[in-house]
Amino acid sequence: MDKLTTISATLFMAADVFAIVSLAMPDWIITDEAGEIRLGLMWTCMTLYNRPQVCYTPDLQPEWLIALVCIFIGCICITTTVILLAASTWDRNVIPYARWVGFAAMVLFCCAAVVFPLGFHIEEIGGQAYQLPNSFKIGISYIMFVLALWITVVSELFAGKVCLPHF
Repeated sequence: MDKLTTISATLFMAADVFAIVSLAMPDWIITDEAGEIRLGLMWTCMTLYNRPQVCYTPDLQPEWLIALVCIFIGCICITTTVILLAASTWDRNVIPYARWVGFAAMVLFCCAAVVFPLGFHIEEIGGQAYQLPNSFKIGISYIMFVLALWITVVSELFAGKVCLPHF
C-alpha cells in the first residue's frame, strides 16, 4: 500500500471506531433535570432521585430509527472500504470500488446527521425538530458521531487522491 492509501485506510478505521462507540453509548442527548437521563439510539439510561441507574432499549421514533439504520449501514460500508483498501495491496483495480463504498458511507452518515435532530420532539425530550429545550444538551456520543462523519469526509478526500492516475 502506498502512503495515501494507508492514511485513507487508517482514517476510515478511526471513523468506524468512533461511529461504533457512539452507537454503543447512551449519551446522545442528556439532561440533569429530575435526575440524570441519557438518551441514545441503542440504549437509554435513567438515574432518578439517587436510585440505581436503569438502562433499557428504547422504542425509537421513526426519525431516530432512520438515523440508527443509516449509521449502522454506514459502519458496514466503512468496514468494507477498509477491507478493499487493504486488498488494493494486491490489486489496485479495487481502489475505485473502495472510494465509492466510502462515499456511500459518507452520504449515509450525512443523512443520519440531518435526520437525527428531527427526533427532538419525542416525549422524553419535549422539544421541536432541530430545537432542544434548554434543560437538554448534546452528549459525547453525538459529538463522537459527528467526529466520525468529518473523519469519513477527510478519508474520502484521501481516497479520491489515491484514485488519481499514477504516471
